[in-house]
Amino acid sequence: MAQREAVLRLDEQWARIRSGAAHAEPAEADALLAELIGALREPARTDAECAARLGLRLGDLAARRFAGGDRAGALSAIEEGLRFSQQAAGHAPEYARWYARGLINQGVWLSWPLSDGERLPRHPLGPGSENGPSAMERAAGERARDLTRGAVGVWASLDQEDPVNQWGLAQAKVFLGDRLAELGLAEDAVAWAVDAEGHFRRLLLADPGSEESQEAEEALDHIGRQLELRLRFLSFDSLVSLRTRGLLPERLLPQAVVAARIQGAAESEIAVRLHLEGDQVRTMLEVTPWVAVWRVEVRGPDGLWNVPGHPWHNGAEVRNRTAEDVGAELVRGFAASADYPGDSALWRVRVWWHAEGDPAGARFRLVVGPDAPAATPS
Repeated sequence: MAQREAVLRLDEQWARIRSGAAHAEPAEADALLAELIGALREPARTDAECAARLGLRLGDLAARRFAGGDRAGALSAIEEGLRFSQQAAGHAPEYARWYARGLINQGVWLSWPLSDGERLPRHPLGPGSENGPSAMERAAGERARDLTRGAVGVWASLDQEDPVNQWGLAQAKVFLGDRLAELGLAEDAVAWAVDAEGHFRRLLLADPGSEESQEAEEALDHIGRQLELRLRFLSFDSLVSLRTRGLLPERLLPQAVVAARIQGAAESEIAVRLHLEGDQVRTMLEVTPWVAVWRVEVRGPDGLWNVPGHPWHNGAEVRNRTAEDVGAELVRGFAASADYPGDSALWRVRVWWHAEGDPAGARFRLVVGPDAPAATPS
């Protein structure tokens, strides 16, 4: 018993350093954490609280390793920690919360190569993209998705009358949406983000003005930006599916209408399939612009693709036009320009929505010239 109490006092000392309530130099903190982890190992075999705390502290070790650039070491530590956390999770709601948070952290660290420096999906088109993730990165991303889905399940199993658990569940759903987006599963990612958004709005309404409500507003801003990004990668069928399921927020309908129009859907079809009035669709298309970004390239004698000068690598804001409309105008304009390389040359046009990116994400693609493949507007 005395040994257990000594270990828990050591854990309390570490918790004060971790929270910033007490100061320790980095080397001193590392030594204390190592001592604590070692001291917890024996009692963790039979004591649920010690097992939970060992899982938590191995998670702290993982976080410190990750912050220091040691991703492999972080994943090793969190993997071990989660075995103890899972062992203890059924003994108390707090231990289950620690376990769920550990699952989310493991998912973030596993999927790290799938996001860019701004933590946006590096390969949002998934396996169909020309510059997709490696097989190893994709496997890690799929495991990250499954771990995060497990965290959602843990939070959902806890008492949802408790705001802490409501908050944890909402956050876990945001993380699950992020993991799905990284794998190119844009429709599922949007569905989970919209679900999480509903949770945060309820938390905001339940206690306006509190510190938690401010955090909820920040979470809603993050989700809003993510949804606007993800909508650009959805097919018209996916937009229709989300609308039918009640997972397409009203504020995003103008962007959804524009997305459908970019893909070539007629106004009447958009109105019918998205359950809108014809004049609503017409108004949305008139007042909601989209940025068409294009790139014309000519294949040189060396086989390399070269970009002619301005205006063949540019962009412009357009309204109520499909990507094919923009692409066809570029084709006509380039063929009639001084930069046209002649009928014997091979050249191509690509048009993206909002930003140039993966060629597979171009909304219009056309290769022109001898032996050119068929047009591929999308």
